[in-house]
Amino acid sequence: MSILSTPRPVPNRIVPVVAGAGLLALALPIYLLLGWRVQGWALAALLWVGGQGLALLLARLRLGLDNLAASGVLAFGMMFRSILVMIVLLVVAVNDGRLALSAALLYTAAYTLELGVSFVEYFSAEARR
Repeated sequence: MSILSTPRPVPNRIVPVVAGAGLLALALPIYLLLGWRVQGWALAALLWVGGQGLALLLARLRLGLDNLAASGVLAFGMMFRSILVMIVLLVVAVNDGRLALSAALLYTAAYTLELGVSFVEYFSAEARR
């Protein structure tokens, strides 16, 4: 059985979220030292925190084969989360491209770190028997 097809328990969400939040916290002094606009950092942080809030709400759904409706709501909610971030960034980009780019890059970095830590936690967990 390959590593990708071996079922594992769902990892704890705390460590990936803390990693993303830590990156956002470390980015603020960098923005200040380099003279970048703090509004870009604030927009990225607001979008990331809002996405985490939506993920927290969606995590309360009971998933499984016996509850396919909840699985559908979770899938739609996760897509909606990404689409909403893109819409906000596009609206901001129409008015201020540099602000939107700054926020998009920081949001992407925080989200990517969170996802990477989630993958490491998942694949380092003991396989189910």
